Amino acid sequence: MAEITATMVKELREKSGAPMMDCKKALTEANGDLEQAIVVLRKRGMATAAKKATRTTSEGVVTSYIHAGGKIGVLLEVNCESDFVARTTEFQGLVHDIAMHIAAVDPRYVRKEDVTASDMEKERDIYRAQAAATGKPAPVIEKIVEGKMGKFYEEVCLLEQPFIKEQSVTITQLIATVIGKLGENISVRRFARFKVGDATETIAIAKPQAPAEEKAE
Repeated sequence: MAEITATMVKELREKSGAPMMDCKKALTEANGDLEQAIVVLRKRGMATAAKKATRTTSEGVVTSYIHAGGKIGVLLEVNCESDFVARTTEFQGLVHDIAMHIAAVDPRYVRKEDVTASDMEKERDIYRAQAAATGKPAPVIEKIVEGKMGKFYEEVCLLEQPFIKEQSVTITQLIATVIGKLGENISVRRFARFKVGDATETIAIAKPQAPAEEKAE
């Protein structure tokens, strides 16, 4: 078992932003491997996020982000469970990062469940026609279509996209990491993106989730 030094814990803390004790535990589990410890922290964040996903998020903030010398602007609402968390540095930093990402990448939806039926069918028809032109059998064509739909969701859905500042992490994983740190559910409610000269702006609103009972921790 590798010795976990204070320097190693400090480095992981700086890279991940996780609490010191969590960093020490992750390094111990990863036998001192820094990159593996980051993976451990992310997995814990995703597990925590899954547990808290049914909790109501009625607090939060609306923020604005202006980019490219005033040529692109974003309005974004991100929700959490309490006003206390909404005022924390970690939450504010997350909201800023997501707004910056939206300005740079221009997603059309919050998550894949929000994609309209007409858009899905249009994309499926295009991919099906492309695959059929190769002469492959129908079962293979459908597998190709599903694979391409996964890439489509990644291109147009905010939560499926790789984070602009760290391509190995999706926006969902980025949010989950902060959920793990703050202990509250966090959700993106809606955003609007404006670009000078565009005929229409991009406006995305998450579909409301079915109500669920809060689970005791």
